[in-house]
Amino acid sequence: MKTLNIGILAHVDAGKTSLTERLLFEAGAIGHLGSVDGGDTQTDSLDLERRRGITIKSAVVAFTAGDRRITIVDTPGHADFIAEVERALRVLDGAVLVVSAVEGVQAQTRVLMRTLVRLGIPVLIFANKIDRMGADDAGLLRAIREKLSPRVIALSSVTGLGSPAAASTPRTLDDPAFAEELGELLADGDDAFLESFVDDGIRLGEADFRAELVRQTQRGQVHPVLFGSAITGDGVAELVTGIRDLFPATEGTGEGPLRATVFKIERGRAGEKIAYARLRSGSLAPRQNISLYRRESSGNVVELSGRVAAVQVIGEDAPAAVSGDIARIRGLREVRIGDQLGTAEALPERGFFAPPSLETVVIPERPEQASALYTALERLAEADPFIGTRRHPDTGEISVRLYGEVQKEIVKSTLAEEFDIAVSFAETRTLFVERLVGHGDAVQEMDPGERVYFWATVGIHVEPAPPGTGTTFGLSVELGSLPLAFHKAIEETVVQTLQQGLHGWEVIDCAVTLTRTAYFSPVSAAGDFRKMTPLVLMEAVKQAGTRVFEPVNRFELEIPAHCLSAVLLKLAELRAIPGEPDAGPASCTVRGSIPASAVAEFERALPGLAQGEGVFLSEFEAYRPYPGSPPSRRRIGANPLNRKEYLLRTLRR
Repeated sequence: MKTLNIGILAHVDAGKTSLTERLLFEAGAIGHLGSVDGGDTQTDSLDLERRRGITIKSAVVAFTAGDRRITIVDTPGHADFIAEVERALRVLDGAVLVVSAVEGVQAQTRVLMRTLVRLGIPVLIFANKIDRMGADDAGLLRAIREKLSPRVIALSSVTGLGSPAAASTPRTLDDPAFAEELGELLADGDDAFLESFVDDGIRLGEADFRAELVRQTQRGQVHPVLFGSAITGDGVAELVTGIRDLFPATEGTGEGPLRATVFKIERGRAGEKIAYARLRSGSLAPRQNISLYRRESSGNVVELSGRVAAVQVIGEDAPAAVSGDIARIRGLREVRIGDQLGTAEALPERGFFAPPSLETVVIPERPEQASALYTALERLAEADPFIGTRRHPDTGEISVRLYGEVQKEIVKSTLAEEFDIAVSFAETRTLFVERLVGHGDAVQEMDPGERVYFWATVGIHVEPAPPGTGTTFGLSVELGSLPLAFHKAIEETVVQTLQQGLHGWEVIDCAVTLTRTAYFSPVSAAGDFRKMTPLVLMEAVKQAGTRVFEPVNRFELEIPAHCLSAVLLKLAELRAIPGEPDAGPASCTVRGSIPASAVAEFERALPGLAQGEGVFLSEFEAYRPYPGSPPSRRRIGANPLNRKEYLLRTLRR
């Protein structure tokens, strides 16, 4: 049986969890149709998800349609949980993008569609809620063409729109208007089909149209639209047919070397890790010894090993997982989200979405629970690495990175319900970064004739690297000049030390070169190089100098034309840089950039400025220099910028 892994993606409240439930019910995978309002859906398994009626964690379920086993990854819709969506995108063969026929195309829908198109993932658009009052089919199609993709084709039509009797009817090539519309769309995307379509001597049949539609859909050139209702089930059968016939399936053979991507981790009843992975090639069976590959923040790849205790293929009782399968894997104690099993080949360089640009301090209401709070947050970070827990060794202050206020509420509720820890939060602050201004060189010599604190000689050169390249570590000394463990200690310490620059923010896009090394055998140890490196590195960074940069989002704003002046005034107040407005008869579109720290304030002000009719879309664009006096963040740990303090703390004197 062929396998097909799809994602259900949408803006919050578009109805994707209800659609997933309906797909499972119609396929016979479940005997009871749950509801979001009733809190008994299959994919919203957390109590918190059921109470709030939103998806927080990706869920994986499966059903069978003909000769296909279809595995569904139901993803969160709220922008605060975009990291969950990113992990799901790495394992999909196709995506169903759910759009409400009532609310229309939302800002988050546009972010998702942009990403899917950029990655070349085939997309089917399901126009949901045709039975709801206010549903609009023609207007929705126009909005989809204008805001999502111009190359869409409606494969169904609607009767009784906006009423409980609403029904979706498949369009067929017997309808000359549909045949002409589909033919022109497909001809626009393929020259060979165009020649056949316009040649009077060639008569194209339904099979020709269908084959070309499949080809262009799988290449991401065409995005079919199907109307329906997840609540009534109308149009869902046509959606299943579209998924089965239009998306590329995998014939699992188990051949080739193992390559699998871990995209989700949860804990079992005994606290053990359970990893969810999509196999790209090879096979995976219980009691198999495997390698795990992980790309660190420095860009380096590390290799770990593990032994698989148990493998459960989603949707099938099989002794082993093969290519195309998504499986639950037990026994890998060191596994993390983003790891690749079997080989480092094609390990992703970086994420699709930007990391969080906000940070907040988490305060336990009972101070004696501070240690338990840190442990609990570390456990949450296993399931969401972007959380990035940070603890000050002197004050015990614990901070986490977040995408927004909703995610903060979810973290608070999770800590209270799963770990019995009540917390409050300090005011959310923006995460800035630092970039080098120039070049810097520093060296610390080990002279046995003088007082020696660390038996190590380290020389380092730093310089700016191109934006987006991260931290790179190079050698201008021979690799054999030091034991490999000492080289590794230096490299790991460089990455760790650059988490705090001259102003306390992470130093990004930095090229570090090791220029000098020496050791004194048999006294020198890796710890000497770990302790010496921060002093040398920060001396070089201080010599080069750094500048603080702030995260900036690109935005797109649609507002009534008569509200333009008030909106532009507010944007200027928030240090946004708008472009030339694109004016229409009744509305206008403004594009530009805005500091990430100002996005939340602008979103709060927009309804009043635009009389409730503004649509604001924002996503991370880049970092730009912070104007004025640079903000700083309190450092954690020993401060290598203060040699005396650093030596006292490091030597524990």
